[in-house]
Amino acid sequence: MADILLITGLSGAGRSGAAAVLEDLGWYVIDNLPTSLVDTIVELVSKPGSDIHRLALVAGRQHIELLPKVAALRASGHRVRMLFLDASTLALVKRYDATRRRHPLAEEAPGLVEAIDLERELLQPVKDAADLVIDTSELNVHQLKAKLLAAFDEVGDGQRLQLAVESFGFKHGLPLDADIVMDVRFLPNPHWDEALRPLTGHDPAVRDFVLERAQASDFLDRFEGLMLSLLPAYEAEGKSYLTVAVGCTGGRHRSVAVTEELARRLRDHGFAVRVGHRDLSR
Repeated sequence: MADILLITGLSGAGRSGAAAVLEDLGWYVIDNLPTSLVDTIVELVSKPGSDIHRLALVAGRQHIELLPKVAALRASGHRVRMLFLDASTLALVKRYDATRRRHPLAEEAPGLVEAIDLERELLQPVKDAADLVIDTSELNVHQLKAKLLAAFDEVGDGQRLQLAVESFGFKHGLPLDADIVMDVRFLPNPHWDEALRPLTGHDPAVRDFVLERAQASDFLDRFEGLMLSLLPAYEAEGKSYLTVAVGCTGGRHRSVAVTEELARRLRDHGFAVRVGHRDLSR
C-alpha cells in the first residue's frame, strides 16, 4: 500500500509550493489532479511491482469532493492523510495583487475578497477533516519548507502523533492552524521591565522572570497534566498532527518561555515535539 497525501487548501495559500518541497523529499507528486482521477491513480501505484511508495496528490478545484474519496481509500486499507493550506484574507489579497492572477471563483463573486470568502466557506468541511492545517500567511518559502520537512520527512512508520508547540502574539492575530490555543497573558509581562524589554523568552533573564513564579509553575503543572491526558486520546482517535499555540501580547517574551518549557516537559514524557515561534522577530 502506498503512503498517500492529499494536498488541498485555499487558492493562493501555497499548494504548488508545498508540492515542490514534497517532490524534493522523494514523494511522487501529481499537481492539479481532478478529483475524479484520484481512485485511478491510487489503483495504479498500488499494483504489484510499482516503485511509488509515497504519493502526493494536489487537488484541483473540486476539493469538497475529496472527503468521500478519503473515506473510501482509508476503508480500503490505504494510509491517507490530508494537508490543508490556509492563509488570511489579507495575505491572499496581497498575493493575488502581486501575481495579477484571477481567483478560480472570480466569476461567482463580485470581487476578490468575496471570492476568497466564498472559497473559505466552501472548503470549511475539508479543513475540519484535514489531518494537518498549515497557516502560510506569514511564512516565506524556507519557513514553509521547514514545516513540511518536520511533518513529512519521516523516519520509521510515522504512526506516532506529531506534536508542534508554537508561540504567538495576540496583537498579531490568532494562528489559523492551531488545534489548541492557550493564553498566558495572565503572567507578569517582562515588556514593562526596561532591562528585559529588548530580550526574548530565549534569554535566561526573561525565562527566569516568567517561569520562576508560583503561578507559572502551577499553570505549567496543570497544563502538562491536561496534555498528558489528551494526547493518548488524540492518538487513539487516529489524529496524526496536533498544534498547540501559546499566546501572549506580542509573542516575544512570556509565550516563548512557556512554549520552550512545555516542549521540554512533553519531550521528557517521550513525545517528539517541534517548536516554533511565529512572532519572535517582530
